[in-house]
Amino acid sequence: MITNKIFNEVIFRAARSGGKGGQNVNKVSTKVELYFNVYDSIYLSYEDKITLLNKLSNRIDKNGVLKISNETERSQFKNKQIVIDRFRKMLTEALKKPKKRLETKPTVVSKEKRIASKKIVSKKKALRSEKIEI
Repeated sequence: MITNKIFNEVIFRAARSGGKGGQNVNKVSTKVELYFNVYDSIYLSYEDKITLLNKLSNRIDKNGVLKISNETERSQFKNKQIVIDRFRKMLTEALKKPKKRLETKPTVVSKEKRIASKKIVSKKKALRSEKIEI
């Protein structure tokens, strides 16, 4: 379960963004990076930490830090909102418990179809084994 308290453990850094933007790029730090240390989190249980480390292994470095960055917008505030939304979605998707599969019994119709198809195959094979005399 993700609470807003987890954002107390998040570190934001702003940097100069590359690419288009003219003088704005040279003056303003609009790129936003979010850092979250999975190992040091006090709001995640041990099982949640293991799950995150497994499911987000390609996004977490060897020190257990999850890094998300965004530089698409010209505003630092908008980039920060995008990064926060991405972080929230990433954690909720990774920590979502898979539904348990309920076993179902085959229906009467499916049983009949299976038996009918088996009978057709057996007739085919029986016809192959018959010897035809001329």
